[in-house]
Amino acid sequence: MGNRTETVWFFFRPFSPHFPVQMLIFAAFLAMYLVSLGGNAAIGLVVRVTHALHTPMYFFLANLAVLEMFYTSAIAPLALASLLSMGRTAVSLPGCGAQMFFFVFLGGADCVLLAVMAYDRLVAICYPLRYTLIMSRRRCGQLTAASLALGFLLALPLTVLIFRLPFCRSNQIYHFYCDMPAVMRLACTDTHAHETALYIISFIVLMLPLSLISTSYAYIAAAVLRMRSAQGRRRAFSTCSSHLSVVLLQYGCTSFIYLSPSSRYSPEMGRVVSVVYTFITPILNPLIYSMRNKELKDALQRTLGRLWWARCK
Repeated sequence: MGNRTETVWFFFRPFSPHFPVQMLIFAAFLAMYLVSLGGNAAIGLVVRVTHALHTPMYFFLANLAVLEMFYTSAIAPLALASLLSMGRTAVSLPGCGAQMFFFVFLGGADCVLLAVMAYDRLVAICYPLRYTLIMSRRRCGQLTAASLALGFLLALPLTVLIFRLPFCRSNQIYHFYCDMPAVMRLACTDTHAHETALYIISFIVLMLPLSLISTSYAYIAAAVLRMRSAQGRRRAFSTCSSHLSVVLLQYGCTSFIYLSPSSRYSPEMGRVVSVVYTFITPILNPLIYSMRNKELKDALQRTLGRLWWARCK
């Protein structure tokens, strides 16, 4: 059984047996991937070069954009190669394990960082006079490093646990990347303990940060309601609404996949929902933040304008 597992190669099931349909899906995935890379890279660059945006809120936003770029890049290249080859691109067991590790690592860090950003908004709105003292540059670096460390500590044991399973059934994954529920379905042994471990870790990754976000916004809502200035309330709402939109997108889709009972898991639905949080959400994040945030939108326009002017000269 051990020798059988060591020589396993996986293939991703095509979305359609028809080549023209696969090419349309390939073109859509490639366009979404390039747009997400461009949008998130633009946010990271603008925050880096614009001195007025060197604040904790934009520091975390730039780190979120970089995470999104790596997160999507852990999935997209292999998915695009599989689409182009009609599912004939082979993935080794270590390669599949590496993709799963980085997906869980970066996705977990992403979820924790969203909770950190909610805490940053809590301090900014509820304790404005102490904001720069509490959210110092050192504290921001520590919180970002903690997000990455927690993502790593959650990803490593789960990946090792799943890839110690014996795989001796069909080697065709009903997905477009090495997702945990889809890979576990190919194991030729009882996976009840592994499904329980996946559920517990998914609960930690999703529900604990979400509870911190909910608590932060409960205090923020109370503080906003006490504000006498309508302009102050609008500004607070503007800075928080974009973050809340991203949280709902990210947590809604991932909770649907990883916190549903395994008996109700649908491979087809899993693929469709996964497209949302691996390709569509990384596109929407920069759009949401740039459209709802005037400072960032103005900085983007100025930076892109300077780059265009320099190119024309």
